[in-house]
Amino acid sequence: MANSKLIVVEGAQGVGKTAYTDFLRYYLGYTNLYRLCGTADSTKTGYQKAVTMYENLLDYIKSLENTSINLVFDRTFFTEENYCRLGKKEYSFTDEYEKLLERFSKLDFDIYYITLYLEDEQVFTKRLEREGKAVFKNSEYGTENSIMQQREYLKMAEEIKEKYPNIKTINIKTDQYQKAVEEELREKIGF
Repeated sequence: MANSKLIVVEGAQGVGKTAYTDFLRYYLGYTNLYRLCGTADSTKTGYQKAVTMYENLLDYIKSLENTSINLVFDRTFFTEENYCRLGKKEYSFTDEYEKLLERFSKLDFDIYYITLYLEDEQVFTKRLEREGKAVFKNSEYGTENSIMQQREYLKMAEEIKEKYPNIKTINIKTDQYQKAVEEELREKIGF
């Protein structure tokens, strides 16, 4: 029986994944935080790289079952599926995504899938253009792309909630005060 939590935090660029995964890492005891960026190869040859990476990731997570270590992920294979659905890659990832999601749902963890989102989509403009915002190579998406990503992430969350009741699917709006978001995370995850 699960004695630790597996938390995946997804959301478009600019919703606050870095801030809130850091919060989870520091305030949820015995927690490791992983930040993933996927594969840079968006061509059809990148498909196999992505498959290998995410299958190995699930093998690694499985090896940590029942170790009393909580795992928090800032992006995983859900991002790959989101980008493919939006046409950012030259391949479809859906068949592999479904297989990975099935494996993910069977891991012996208390599993949470959290989608961070902005209720007011125009806030993306302000957040993405703020001074000091880290912009990783090949991730300069802009407001319209972040809005499209967000809508797809919310759709994916509903699909997961419907098909996998053992995955606690949580949507949290982040255009409220940071302390309110942190309290909502504490309440819904239970720490």
